Amino acid sequence: MKLLQNLLIANEQKLMSSCADDDIRNELQQMLEADQKNMGILDTVIVQYGVKVEPNQTTQKMVEEVQRLMEGSELTVFEKASQHELLKHKQTMAGLLIHKAAQVVGADIEAAITPLNTINFENRAHQEKMKGILEILGVRELTGQEAKQGIWARVQDAIAAFSGVAGSVITRTDDEMNIQDIIRMDHNKANMLFAQIDGTQDPQKIQEYFGQLYKDLSAHAEAEEEVVYPAVRSFYGEDNVQELYSEQDEMKQMLSQLKSMNPASSEFKSLINRLKDVVMDHVRQEESTMFAAIRNNCTDEQKEQLATQFKTAKSKLQDKMAASSK
Repeated sequence: MKLLQNLLIANEQKLMSSCADDDIRNELQQMLEADQKNMGILDTVIVQYGVKVEPNQTTQKMVEEVQRLMEGSELTVFEKASQHELLKHKQTMAGLLIHKAAQVVGADIEAAITPLNTINFENRAHQEKMKGILEILGVRELTGQEAKQGIWARVQDAIAAFSGVAGSVITRTDDEMNIQDIIRMDHNKANMLFAQIDGTQDPQKIQEYFGQLYKDLSAHAEAEEEVVYPAVRSFYGEDNVQELYSEQDEMKQMLSQLKSMNPASSEFKSLINRLKDVVMDHVRQEESTMFAAIRNNCTDEQKEQLATQFKTAKSKLQDKMAASSK
């Protein structure tokens, strides 16, 4: 999806430069801004999921071929727009498929990919816009005349109808998620993993869930200590920040102990329950008093910058952990 998202952004820039129609350029500009924002959301989802893979060769070759066609003169503007509409459909279906697969795989994965619903919603709306653009360009190319009025109205009605149906069930996010949003997503995923561990007696499943919990909590803690705690120390207070560090030290020690234990043992279950209590106490402090301090002392821009720095630090830590496990 990330590879396709980059292609969508590049395509919209190329289509804007090759189209003289101000109305169409304006629609493409709005699409471009949404897709650039959605690239950030995709990065967030990848970090929340915690596993990174390279796109397969077939997808890479497809992207390279579309890039070649969009840059060349083989296709008309209408044909290039048609290619773009097909890519929008492909991206929409990929996002919806991931969403449906997450519902089957596990609640922790479903929680991790929740922001993807914003991209799914907007890509579906963009498909409707592209249909209107294609009708206008197609009529001009075939007849040399303007299409009859009503196309844009029909497209906007379709988007509004879809928004009315989907808006209540699809989670949408602000243009940029702030640091509280990102930390809360981590907390929710950890809580889901604790519930999944508690809900099974299968040692293999317990090991699988704990393995993900271990990676998530480790990366989360290190990123907070690198980015968040130093940033809030001046207004949250030395004692409060030190308490957060101490809680995470205790959490790390327990994670280390659990990593070497038999997941089928009663000792493992006992310690995992103690870990959950420690983590949830930590969560309650962060989401109440620390979040309030951030809200009262940071601008929206500062909160978004902290989110970006936190995601970057966490992504680097995830890469480091993945490399060390090979």
